[in-house]
Amino acid sequence: MKKKLLILLIISIGIYYFYPTKKLGNHEITKIEVYKHKRKLIVYAGSKAVNEYTISLGFQPKGKKMKEGDEKTPEGNYYIDAKNDKSSCYKNLGVSYPNASDKANHYTGGLIKIHGLRNGFGWVGKFHRFYDWTNGCMAVTNQEMEELYRHVPVGTPLIIYP
Repeated sequence: MKKKLLILLIISIGIYYFYPTKKLGNHEITKIEVYKHKRKLIVYAGSKAVNEYTISLGFQPKGKKMKEGDEKTPEGNYYIDAKNDKSSCYKNLGVSYPNASDKANHYTGGLIKIHGLRNGFGWVGKFHRFYDWTNGCMAVTNQEMEELYRHVPVGTPLIIYP
């Protein structure tokens, strides 16, 4: 019985890891929404949601980011302010944190990104989703980051909800 359960577990893990995810297609993204409590990042072309990604967040995901090092993912209205294909994680899209409201509330920090997995750890793939492991960023698989990097222009609005 234990051997059958182990085999079933291994097969289930393999299916999860290798099961293909929905591809973005050839859309230019015009808006991104992140729902922290759902661990979801949704991309839009015009008013139509064209894809959804499961994400990992900062080690302390609940609440607004208030200071550098609190390991929280910000909440509010931002935009993509940069693209970097030579970062410590597989590519990234820069987030305009802190925004004017954050600065008015004396929130500190920066370097918030949407990024892939740490360089050298791409093999982790979808398993990264089981754990909030970033310092406040939003992480996707490397394949998903490749799609986002190609289709999200600098200036794209980003709304991060609790």
